[in-house]
Amino acid sequence: MSDIFIYGTLMHQPLLRVVLGESFDAVAQCPARLPGWRVEAVPGEVYPMVRAERGAEAEGLLLRGLDDAALARADFYEGLDNYGYLRKPVEVLTGEGPAEATVYVPLAEDGQRGGPWSLERWAAQWGEVSVLAAEEVMWWMGRATTAEVGRRYGVICTRAQARLNARESAPATLRRKAGPGDLEVAEMRRPYANFFAVEEYELVHSRFDGTRSGQIERAAFISADAATVLPYDPQRDRVMLVEQLRVGPVARGDAQPWVLEPIAGRVDPGESPEDCALREAREEAGLEVDRLVPLGGYYPSPGAKSEYLHGFIGIADLPDGAAGLGGVPGEGEDIRAHIVSFDAAMALLESGEINVGTTVISLLQLAARRAGLRAAT
Repeated sequence: MSDIFIYGTLMHQPLLRVVLGESFDAVAQCPARLPGWRVEAVPGEVYPMVRAERGAEAEGLLLRGLDDAALARADFYEGLDNYGYLRKPVEVLTGEGPAEATVYVPLAEDGQRGGPWSLERWAAQWGEVSVLAAEEVMWWMGRATTAEVGRRYGVICTRAQARLNARESAPATLRRKAGPGDLEVAEMRRPYANFFAVEEYELVHSRFDGTRSGQIERAAFISADAATVLPYDPQRDRVMLVEQLRVGPVARGDAQPWVLEPIAGRVDPGESPEDCALREAREEAGLEVDRLVPLGGYYPSPGAKSEYLHGFIGIADLPDGAAGLGGVPGEGEDIRAHIVSFDAAMALLESGEINVGTTVISLLQLAARRAGLRAAT
């Protein structure tokens, strides 16, 4: 049995339960202090670290009686594979007196000092998405090294944000309203995971005739939620379309793989779809949007993809000089913006030159709202 002093995000009980797994209820917890160490924020990150500092004292919890399975799970999560943290022997203070334990400390310190860190503030913004991310991290235990999982952690968090967003589901008035037991996931496999992932499912579900299906196999291409914004200038009655090379048409063998789209980007962890739309407008086109008009959310290809899109029209000033080149070069983006009249955009839609679903939906939604948007200016 082992004892560990924890601080920071692991003190969040739902997260600790995921990390320790079935051993969680068997582990005793008591408040403890670690003399000579200070908990501080990591610059540029949402989690904290402990740093040795004379006269300081780190507040945390002492976990007592971790069995080998629980210890291995905690080590995996914290990255004891030459990637993240190592366990250092320390003496902590409890209400019952001093106690020997180990504590996770960074493998290296870069010298940057962080400010105070609050578990309460972290939990309010990051707690739920971190728990969902931890579920995927711990699924990889025994299937990948912590170094491999660490390199994927950013996209793991992005997928976790999408699962969190999915809790706010659309109404179910005509369609079946799913209830407990209507869907059973008998098995889930991840044969591929990187920037995107592929998940294979063995499913059993309720049928419309009241019976249960047999076990069926389905696969899904897993990606993040994304936001799209079609910039529109109601005074000039013109829109902005962005052009770039897309790998989907390349993979299909399309002779014209450059496509016309609204501005779009994935919703990052801790980010709202609205914030994503505004950020992407700045990054892709150097454009400041005055107001967002929501178009609703939708699955572009629910038979094969988890991707969910949050659509917007962005009310913006689009003078003749607003078009140009943009994108983030470090992300391999090469984007050209076009300013075209509404009628010209609809002609491109009619001719088939606009052949991307998000552009089609955005323009048709704009057509339905156009008179009202123009009257409001």
